[in-house]
Amino acid sequence: MINFKNKKILITGATGGIGYSLVKKFVSLNGNILATGTKEEKLDSLKNEFSNINITKFDISDHSKIEEFIEDASSKLSGIDILINNAGINLDNLSLRMKDNEWKKVIDINLGSTFFLCKYAIKKMLKNKFGRIINITSIVGHTGNLGQSNYSASKAAIIGMSKSLAIEYAKKNITINCVSPGFIQSKMTENINDNIKELLISKIPMSRLGTGEDVSNAVAFLSSEAASYITGETIHVNGGMYMA
Repeated sequence: MINFKNKKILITGATGGIGYSLVKKFVSLNGNILATGTKEEKLDSLKNEFSNINITKFDISDHSKIEEFIEDASSKLSGIDILINNAGINLDNLSLRMKDNEWKKVIDINLGSTFFLCKYAIKKMLKNKFGRIINITSIVGHTGNLGQSNYSASKAAIIGMSKSLAIEYAKKNITINCVSPGFIQSKMTENINDNIKELLISKIPMSRLGTGEDVSNAVAFLSSEAASYITGETIHVNGGMYMA
């Protein structure tokens, strides 16, 4: 049985659908959690539902404040054992129509912010000679997708970055892995036209969309002692839609 008692866990992007599932999963496994996001009302809602978690509003796009944020998170949790980088954005457009800021913002937040969060969290983990980092990527980082050259590039780059970090810190008992979700039930997928949704599901061998819990189960495993000899890897959670 996986148990995170006495483990200090920082979860970014906690106010989204997958973020909520991550918080719920780690609460159920007795983790000491700091949930962060940009939507104050949703953070308050999380705190109301899970009274024993900590919450902090923070915008990861401000790279100059990430080191300070990690210091604050470490202070509130009395350390950081596990970092789950779930926050990210998409600004979709066909490549010829994509504006410079649509490219730069997605790369800066999805890749740049993830790197700096890893960098400063690793500094904390080195002191304890223990750490688990799980970066949430995406199936489109492996397959590409129409109108998502920026998003696909950022998610593919996270995978390469995670492998490099995994090599650098493997001897320090710090593992860095990725979880790559396919198409997951969310408010965004709820708004997809039924015909398009049926076409999408027809390409998934399991014939259904995934759930946030499907993703959080994989993250919990990689965060646990059961995965202590796994680093630099990506677990694909996509119902068989992409098989690496």
